[in-house]
Amino acid sequence: MVNMLSVLPSAASDPDGVSITGIVISLGVGVAVWLVATFVISRITRRVASGSNFFKNRTFKWVAPALRALDHERRVQRAETIGSLLNSVVGVLVVVITGMYVLQNLDINIAPLLTSVGILGVAIGFGAQQLIRDFLAGIFITIEDQYGIGDVIETSEVVGVVESMGLRITRVRSDDGAIWYLRNGEILRVGNRSQGNYVPLHEEPDAPPTRARTTVPRTRRPTRKPESSHDDSR
Repeated sequence: MVNMLSVLPSAASDPDGVSITGIVISLGVGVAVWLVATFVISRITRRVASGSNFFKNRTFKWVAPALRALDHERRVQRAETIGSLLNSVVGVLVVVITGMYVLQNLDINIAPLLTSVGILGVAIGFGAQQLIRDFLAGIFITIEDQYGIGDVIETSEVVGVVESMGLRITRVRSDDGAIWYLRNGEILRVGNRSQGNYVPLHEEPDAPPTRARTTVPRTRRPTRKPESSHDDSR
């Protein structure tokens, strides 16, 4: 009976400068790091979504303002968005770093490759400035809780209800039923009518519709009585 292991390359053999052991170790470490990172991110995301006291620890005190005064639905939405973003960032970093180690163990000089990647990254950065701006704006909108799904917001373009949020696009339904797709990087100012106490300026609070009138007082210019003329009529 032929030993099946004899046909496999030895772990210590390095044919043509290729390190099989190094490749296996690099892939194993990369997978392990990715699994641990996704597990930690998943645990943190669940704790944030459930409103846990985990972030009351002094170590994580810096994120407490961002999680204060949030209801369950908004916490879940924010936790899912941040968790998805962190998973994507960790996945890209693990793939890039693991790939570099694998190429090194394949006896491939990665210096020219890094130079080419750097030049390509600069070119993509110039071409995708607006896209990067939209993504960054979407991240800060989510973290700062500027608005959420179901909120009535007012921008320079439209007033309506937020139906969906993404890192690049916010979808809003206006009063006439039209769907607006707003790029997050283009939203310079936004008013949230669902946060705080919103009172329309054209109506009085608790006033019946028939008696609704403006709440902005009108200023009247003082009138001076004309000086009485002392005409002696004789």
